[in-house]
Amino acid sequence: MRKRTVYRLAAGTAMAGAATFAYAALVERNLFTLRRYDVPVLATDAEPLRILHLSDLHMMPEQRRKQHWVAALAGTDPDLVVVTGDNMANPDAVPGVMRALQPLLDVPGAFVFGSNDYRGPVFKNPFSYFEKDREYVQGVELPTEELRDVLVGAGWADLNNARTTIKAGGRLIEAVGVDDPHVERDDYASVAGPASPAADLRLALTHTPEPRVLDDMARDGFDLMLAGHTHGGQVCVPFVGALVTNCGLPRSMAKGLHHWPDSSAWLHVSAGLGTHPTAPIRFACRPEATLLTLIPR
Repeated sequence: MRKRTVYRLAAGTAMAGAATFAYAALVERNLFTLRRYDVPVLATDAEPLRILHLSDLHMMPEQRRKQHWVAALAGTDPDLVVVTGDNMANPDAVPGVMRALQPLLDVPGAFVFGSNDYRGPVFKNPFSYFEKDREYVQGVELPTEELRDVLVGAGWADLNNARTTIKAGGRLIEAVGVDDPHVERDDYASVAGPASPAADLRLALTHTPEPRVLDDMARDGFDLMLAGHTHGGQVCVPFVGALVTNCGLPRSMAKGLHHWPDSSAWLHVSAGLGTHPTAPIRFACRPEATLLTLIPR
């Protein structure tokens, strides 16, 4: 009798595990969600400004459902589109990325790249993400310059270790960004300096939300910092949240809107819209885009 009970428990546990994996692999990773936040960073008499924040598409050529969903976000009527990297997961992904972004290219935009805009993904042991100093392994070269040319050709600002001003929604935005700190391509020192008080908004971009970079951006007076990379933890524990962020950011800030410590700056970390193609699962962490409505302080 006791053996039968043990067998039933084991079978029940196995079935529950299989069902959870099937949900994470087949259902939740396709439950694309639009998040909305109000961010109080504008002058007291300013009209709202809408920023659509996209990140971590990790696009594969055949992912038409994701492409159509992103394209439909043009209906949110943003004043500015910001993309914080890891757009591709395959050497043939540029057409898919462009099918997703094409309806948004008429809107002012800005972007930075992530490591998976330069090199393709390779299989990794999922438990290696818990190792602090794990080796970063890179895959096949991706068509980085092809993607860059399309985005810049549409008038979007390339903020990979760059600084510029953007006109959007009738406002002047001072924008700065770095290339991906996760693979040490960042060079904030080359674009550092106090943000202009004359700008209506001071905006900073990075793919990986490394605190050393965010500290410098906040210290220079940037009002809002946008990042991706974490996937929100990708596989989370309900009521606990992310187990890892794959960077120096605390797990409590793995996604969403946060005040940056010891500053007046806000940080928004997108949980992203894709997954590593060798681990196409999400659990308690839906893929997302975010509409940030900037309002007066």
